[in-house]
Amino acid sequence: MNSTMAAAGDSFLRTLVTRHSLLYQMVRRDFEQRFVGSAAGWLWSLIHPLVLLLSWTFVFQWCLKVPPPPDAVTQNYTLFLFCGYLPWMLFQETVQRSANSLIDNANLITKTIFPSELVPVSIFLSSLVSHLIALCLVIAMVAVVLHTVSTMVLLLPLYTALLGLFAIGVGWIFAALQVYLRDTAQVVVVLLTGWFWLTPIFIDESRFPENLRFLITANPLAYVVRGYRERILSNRVPDLEELAILALYAAGAFLLGAVVFKHLKSGFADVL
Repeated sequence: MNSTMAAAGDSFLRTLVTRHSLLYQMVRRDFEQRFVGSAAGWLWSLIHPLVLLLSWTFVFQWCLKVPPPPDAVTQNYTLFLFCGYLPWMLFQETVQRSANSLIDNANLITKTIFPSELVPVSIFLSSLVSHLIALCLVIAMVAVVLHTVSTMVLLLPLYTALLGLFAIGVGWIFAALQVYLRDTAQVVVVLLTGWFWLTPIFIDESRFPENLRFLITANPLAYVVRGYRERILSNRVPDLEELAILALYAAGAFLLGAVVFKHLKSGFADVL
């Protein structure tokens, strides 16, 4: 019996190590392919958010002189906007790219014993690399403009991890549905467009009609956006109730995505 348990444990350990190694290779390949043939390479991950930040500074702060909401954590509208947009970019890229990910990797799924559930996970981790580069950039900008950096930024990985669980769960659902319903990827684009405007990034929560503010309360991204802004731009202590709600959304989406993906996975090879 002891030998059987030892053999089972050894097999599980080998499987775990193999999957971690495979996931690392997938993330590395995905990140490199995004910049293949590019002279600047990974530097584009820094250039893109820098250009976006400078563009928003020119348009909103210099031309339109748009003020932040009165109760905002900063009166610099560009930083206020960019800190809220960062988590949305990570979520959007993960979900949108995940929708087509299984079809793009059909040759692996149909010809080999391949853990297809790792594909959306690798997309999130690859997007996370660009996200971390942009995050370092905005923290540096905050240090330059506001002459301070909050120690609360050390809590950002918690929000990023919860966002990752939520995004992967949603990505699993859409990736699995896209195999059977090829219009799913187009529906995802439409859903994300509406979801963006129901997230308080450009439009502050106080400016939403009162009878529609329940949509913000029900929106997990609203808690992530608020968390990013407060952790980067202020010394406010996180609201434990909001963190608990976000954790429930993240865990629920992750588990639901896992169940849906596992249920539909058996037919992938036949349909693809």
